[in-house]
Amino acid sequence: MRCLFIYNPVSGKGKIVKKLEKIVNALQTKYEIVDVYATKARGDMTRVVREAAKKYDAIVFSGGDGTFNEVVQGVGDADRVPELGYIPGGTVNDIAHSLHIPKRLGGALNVILNGENALLDCMKINDKYAMYIVAAGAFTSASYTTPQKQKKMIGRIAYGVESIKKNLKFQVFSIEAENGSEFVRTESVFVMLMNSHYVAGMHLNKGSSMADGKVEMAILRQRKKPNVFQRVRAFFALIRLFLHGYKVREKQITRLEGSHFVIRTDDSVVWNFDGEKGITGNVSIDVLPRKINVLVPKGSKNI
Repeated sequence: MRCLFIYNPVSGKGKIVKKLEKIVNALQTKYEIVDVYATKARGDMTRVVREAAKKYDAIVFSGGDGTFNEVVQGVGDADRVPELGYIPGGTVNDIAHSLHIPKRLGGALNVILNGENALLDCMKINDKYAMYIVAAGAFTSASYTTPQKQKKMIGRIAYGVESIKKNLKFQVFSIEAENGSEFVRTESVFVMLMNSHYVAGMHLNKGSSMADGKVEMAILRQRKKPNVFQRVRAFFALIRLFLHGYKVREKQITRLEGSHFVIRTDDSVVWNFDGEKGITGNVSIDVLPRKINVLVPKGSKNI
């Protein structure tokens, strides 16, 4: 079997570079051929993975949730999707938490060498892809506007600092959303579609599945021209959502579930795909069932 190990040398404070020899030696105990590639710029991971999917049996990669997204972009259109081995190396690592993959290198390698294959859903958004979250509105830009240097220095706290700097105004935008059976038209400050258990390090979507052919959507409603009290109310509603989870009893939150969504919104609305800056405006979202083949711990439940 042929394996490509591809990694982001700046993700997770660059620690993976120091462990490169250990990783390659471990992979060689399972795969006959192990090639190595270090990404050089944003988007490079996607390009390499797209080509590697045609000739490798396995692609092992290291990085954060944004790196995982780049890999999904690369295999999303592929007819042949190799097994994916993941070594978490980011700041938050929501996908790793959802899949029970240890952040510790030894534990992650053990999953790759001795784990089992899980066929997981992903989302196709227009002509792009996301593995676990599509979101827009308050605080969603922090994951891709926070400077890498700042993330290296103070980790998760950097996201909080960036959020406070840029998102406290809670910009209101119009949204129409339908899932084939329900239709919602409202003003909103935050929209999120989830195919995971963890978001922003919080166990937000308990009891969900990444392989059930559907995703969960939450819309935080707001008045078109809110007063101070209404702004504060929306802020606390968002806090309750993240502290208590998707099913929290909150009057300002509308929930939808399904495998196909059409969302119409302002052209100024920027979507976040797995922590990375995505497209703007209207989107059509389809769940691609059991599309992504990921190695997970043997006997894993509730994935």
